[in-house]
Amino acid sequence: MTGLAEGAGAATATTATASVTPPAAPPGPHGLGTTMPSPDAAAKASGTFPYAADLWAEGLLWAAVLRSPHPHARILSVDTAPAAAMPGVRAVVTHADVPGDPSHGRRVADRPVFAGDVVRHHGEPIAAVAADHPDTARLAAAAIAVEYEVLEPVTDPEQAFSAEPLHPDGNLIRHIPLRFGDPEVTGDVIVEGVYRIGRQDPAPIGAEAGLAVPRPDGGVEIYTASTDPHGDRDMAAACLGLEPERVKVVVTGVPGAMGEREDHGTQLPLGLLALKTGRPVKLAATREESFLGHAHRHPTLLRYRHHADTEGRLVKVEAQILLDGGAYADSSGDALAAAVSFACGPYVVPHAFIEGWAVRTNNPPSGHVRGEGAMQVCAAYEGQMDKLAAKLGMDPAELRMRNVMATGDLLPTGQTVTCPAPVAELLQAVRDEPLPPLPQDGEDAADWLLPGGPEGAGDPEAVRRGVGYALGMVHMLGAEGADEVATATVKVSGSVATVICAAVETGQGFTTLARQIVQEILGIEEVHVAPVDTDQPPAGPGARGRHTWVSGGAVERAAKMVRTQLLQPLAHKFGMSTELLSIADGKITSYDGVLSTSVHEALAGKELWATAQCRPHPTEPLDESGQGDAFVGMAFCAVRAVVDVDVELGLVRVVDMTVAQDVGRALNPGQVKARIEAGVTQGIGAALTENLRTSRGVVRRPDLTSYALPTALDVPPVRVVKLVEERDVVAPFGAKAVSAVPVVTSPAAVAAAVRAATGRPVNRLPIRPQSAVGAELRG
Repeated sequence: MTGLAEGAGAATATTATASVTPPAAPPGPHGLGTTMPSPDAAAKASGTFPYAADLWAEGLLWAAVLRSPHPHARILSVDTAPAAAMPGVRAVVTHADVPGDPSHGRRVADRPVFAGDVVRHHGEPIAAVAADHPDTARLAAAAIAVEYEVLEPVTDPEQAFSAEPLHPDGNLIRHIPLRFGDPEVTGDVIVEGVYRIGRQDPAPIGAEAGLAVPRPDGGVEIYTASTDPHGDRDMAAACLGLEPERVKVVVTGVPGAMGEREDHGTQLPLGLLALKTGRPVKLAATREESFLGHAHRHPTLLRYRHHADTEGRLVKVEAQILLDGGAYADSSGDALAAAVSFACGPYVVPHAFIEGWAVRTNNPPSGHVRGEGAMQVCAAYEGQMDKLAAKLGMDPAELRMRNVMATGDLLPTGQTVTCPAPVAELLQAVRDEPLPPLPQDGEDAADWLLPGGPEGAGDPEAVRRGVGYALGMVHMLGAEGADEVATATVKVSGSVATVICAAVETGQGFTTLARQIVQEILGIEEVHVAPVDTDQPPAGPGARGRHTWVSGGAVERAAKMVRTQLLQPLAHKFGMSTELLSIADGKITSYDGVLSTSVHEALAGKELWATAQCRPHPTEPLDESGQGDAFVGMAFCAVRAVVDVDVELGLVRVVDMTVAQDVGRALNPGQVKARIEAGVTQGIGAALTENLRTSRGVVRRPDLTSYALPTALDVPPVRVVKLVEERDVVAPFGAKAVSAVPVVTSPAAVAAAVRAATGRPVNRLPIRPQSAVGAELRG
């Protein structure tokens, strides 16, 4: 690997900038609506793709972070002298060395760079060290002497309301009381339930890593797997006491991301150490540090009461939703808004009364994980729908069909659903799909059919099959007044086009989409996407389908402006408007066939470029009654799960997952299906295995041996039986986000199937063995 040249500002020579596309593939199907492989797929699959952990520079120092072993403690003293005295140690930094804002945060700047007076969660950064060797750095960090006064942690979010404030801002992060309709209305049939959702970790393929290099102007360049480089730059500049233009963030290859996954406890210490030592500093977190540092899905407690008439039509929903935000606010307010707004699901509910709270505790920090807020309430409201169906003696799928939402209906927030909402069509599609066959007696592979696996210890006679349904919804883009905007530039020189846009490729396929857009509009086969850094105009974070909609929209507008520049001379020459000329298969033709020339010939000797922005229509914050047009658009999904359950051992095997999804338009059908499969896999993990456990606030065994991610043997075939392509007229290309909604819906479907197999309520995710034991076998 080519290294960085020694000295300040030399990081511009790095080779680990994975946003650039390789040379174009041989000509073949291209443009929107075709299946195109990701340009970096082969490198990622073969292990040759460069990530932040692969970075290197001349004169490199290594960093290590000292983290608190306690979830709640008062810091009495920090003695860095033992670490500073060790041979090879070049710098030690604590909270006293932060020259700018001492705290940072995605939405609320309430999280200190280093804990100064109080530790609020297990693993909170206390100090950082830079040394000549990574082992020296780790030993030096361990040598820092910290005297703690251990305090009683608040780990139950319900206790947070009455506990002493854990933070100067108090324990309550946000409260949303949603009021919709008549509170006095009641239904003929009422069901109640209490649900608990665990702490899912995003578990990225690669742990956090980065490199910081000092600049000649006293600034710093930070190379990291950022999904929001401009947000990270502004945050780093504020904490480092620098102007934003003196901090540059360069995006390296992102080894998996569930939105904004970065731990700023990695990036900010790197910047401090690089500025203090005047040398490049690298940090590669261990998996344990990754678990302790980054945000997780909010553990949630939900209490529900559903009212319906005797025909099964919903009358009223009442709910209380409590999100455990952990030690700091992060994006808990956003997650709560989604949870409260979608608390009734994609169903028509004329009266809804929802109370939602997000609170601080001494548990690990919670934040943005794909489908935050919406996933937790989906598990609860679908549990309620199953209870209601059982009480009415009705088929669960039929009950859902009687209540599904459609375009023109109202959310409980009072917002009209103006986007396509083909929920009934989605549900019907998974209902109509044939069920997988039951295992036959005497099959050679009978052992594989047992929920315990190929060597399962269970009795085949104790296995019950269950079928469950779930409907889910998510919002796209930012909400509640978020200013969504992205800028893109398209340049054409000869027969090659280049896209410059600060939209980070996190695995969602933006680089492929950008190429497809330019190929479609300009008819140019060879399209490159430039590496991403903060010298480019901002494009915002990679979350909630933003880059498909906003950044893709900016690329589309810039490409159309270049198209006009290309066609205007030809149109003028032939006395017609550019609208009468078309580009297809690399050729420019007029409506009457008089003009026919290749794009390559028309571009000969020309260099064209254009820059454009895309900004969706504005939204507004929810008011004091939880009302308001808070969302730009929504996406919907239906999932049918089939499971086999050993009702003696409580073991669950997922047999089949059938999915129908509202995608607006499938811009890259193969990639859309792959994203749905990935989302279903993450949802199965949330349903059955994934829960970062804590004991009195201390994370228990933060490693990938104890934190059980689903493997290829745990995930059945995911059958995407229908993609409903009803285009959203306000979205560029009419496309919708596809990744989050199957994550939201799949856990609820698996839980519903386990209910059907066992007769148990299944009100906790992940599902514990005791919850899956059949009622008739519980003594």
